[in-house]
Amino acid sequence: MREVYVVGAGQSDFGAFPDESYRSLFATAFEAALDSVDGELDRTAIDEAFIGTLGVGGRQLGLSGPSVTEYVGLHGTSCTRVENACAAGGAALRQAVGSIRAGMADVALAGGVEIMTDMSGDRTRYWLGVSGETEWERMAGTTFAGVYAQMADAHMAEHGTTREQLSRVAVKNHANGAKNPHAHLRFECSLDDAVNGTAVAAPLNLYDCCPTSDGASAVLLASRAVAEGLTDDPVQVTGSGQASGRVGLFQRPSLTSVPATKAAARQAYDDAGVGPADIDFAEVHDCFSIAELIAYEDLGFCETGEAGAYVESGATDPDGERPVNLSGGLKSKGHPIGATGTGQTVEVFKQLRGEAGDRQVAGLERGLTHNVGGSGGAVAVHVYEGGWA
Repeated sequence: MREVYVVGAGQSDFGAFPDESYRSLFATAFEAALDSVDGELDRTAIDEAFIGTLGVGGRQLGLSGPSVTEYVGLHGTSCTRVENACAAGGAALRQAVGSIRAGMADVALAGGVEIMTDMSGDRTRYWLGVSGETEWERMAGTTFAGVYAQMADAHMAEHGTTREQLSRVAVKNHANGAKNPHAHLRFECSLDDAVNGTAVAAPLNLYDCCPTSDGASAVLLASRAVAEGLTDDPVQVTGSGQASGRVGLFQRPSLTSVPATKAAARQAYDDAGVGPADIDFAEVHDCFSIAELIAYEDLGFCETGEAGAYVESGATDPDGERPVNLSGGLKSKGHPIGATGTGQTVEVFKQLRGEAGDRQVAGLERGLTHNVGGSGGAVAVHVYEGGWA
């Protein structure tokens, strides 16, 4: 099985862009990825492309994958659109990694794009709603925030997680996102702000919820033979895992864990030959503050029930033992659904190469990305290391 390296990664700004199209946003991300390659990579060398998108806005076409690759000059390149709700980008990355490992491609593109802000609030809530269990949860009136509110309520009841501990996720991620020039919400917030935000779905308030965003991201991957001719500062994808889980929250034995995260993480750790203690930093799927706390536990960063105390200790701050969401996460950076998973990889690529600007944390050697679809119906986890194997 061949080694896989990230040789370039880039993204557009995430936010609200009424003058942009899904094609123009993807072109911005793709050109940024090409520009980040140390050597000369001709776009015609890309053998396969995998594009994650839910396709909810922007007048996107049924052939939204080939439409964006055609727009950036990849004529004739094999392109597959990947839809896995909010985990579409992570799933696209896994397909690209697998293609290179299997020898089907020497260079592959994994990316994602979404336009969310051209729809009404009702329409946005509908599309986010059908990313989960439709028949018994969403059509019964449960919103996306409502599902995660149930998870938060259960975690607080079972483990004593506090309102302030939930809010510390928002405070941390907004502080990180304020330093990210690509973030949707580039402002800091106080703990008092985050605790007393406008209620959305009790116990979650406005500061517990990520924004809906427009944006695109792109990651260029290569076999070792190709990567050696392109860079002296590689980032290897050492572990890849993906799992599905029960789509409906009501179908699960517990509301305080996402079994698909545990399964995907176990695959990725085994693939990379590492464990949770070996991860220096992570980009996790914090669509809601409780999602980040549950991810800490499911990924093995802390024991079950200890996530609230873990974030409160400062362990996931930039100067903590394991920084989480240095990009600002979904909470501050934004959540253009199909672009989120590969957008996480962009941050890991920059951090491992020392190119993250004001967000840079010194001494990072191994990172992880965690991308979730719905409330845990699909999860992709990847592990990365800087340098040659």
